[in-house]
Amino acid sequence: MTRSRRGTRSALGPTLTTIAVVLVLIGLGIWQLDRRSWKLNLIETRKARIAADAIDLPRTPDLKTMEYRRVTLRGRFLHDREMYLSGRSWAGRLGYHVITPLVLSDGGAVMVNRGWIPLDRRDPARRAAGQIAGELYLTGHLRAQPPKGPFSPNNDPAKNFWFQIDIPAMATYAKLASVRPFIVQASSPAPPGGFPRPVPVRIDLPNDHLKYALTWFALAIAFAVIYVLWMRRRPRG
Repeated sequence: MTRSRRGTRSALGPTLTTIAVVLVLIGLGIWQLDRRSWKLNLIETRKARIAADAIDLPRTPDLKTMEYRRVTLRGRFLHDREMYLSGRSWAGRLGYHVITPLVLSDGGAVMVNRGWIPLDRRDPARRAAGQIAGELYLTGHLRAQPPKGPFSPNNDPAKNFWFQIDIPAMATYAKLASVRPFIVQASSPAPPGGFPRPVPVRIDLPNDHLKYALTWFALAIAFAVIYVLWMRRRPRG
């Protein structure tokens, strides 16, 4: 066997490997661009829902198509059963989000995220003006129960200490048998006294797909350049 044939065969493996790797890296880059397009569309969809006019709260809303929609509802708060989501901040100040059951005028109940309070206002007596009594109209945004984070501590209902929303557990704590399977994040009216302070709705969707795509494409180019340099420097038969 001549040296040229041995050289051709010895280069065949690296050549095929390089082609395969470069194609895979390009494919990953294209996939990330597709994901970016999907994410941008999802963000715009949610922004449109947030900006849309308020509608009456449906009895059984489809959260896949209605999450983030602004809704109006009527009922009365059970202030004596409010709950506190810990670790929430506002302008650098630590505090809680107040979750209060709202008994609906048409039956059942819904958990309402009324907004933020500082640590020193956890005692309702220190924000008595905001504990609105009687029936009221409320406007807020539909929110699904968020998934539990991998590092989030467990809730402690016995101490009314919550780290994440858990509607069934909160319903048990509040001694309510019929609670709708979603949250309403209140936006208006602002309570007298300023607390709880309604929290703006945020679209928490990181969109780093372009960065990831450029990384995959850069790796593909780097791999191809390394292969070309190797081919130029390898001994000839």
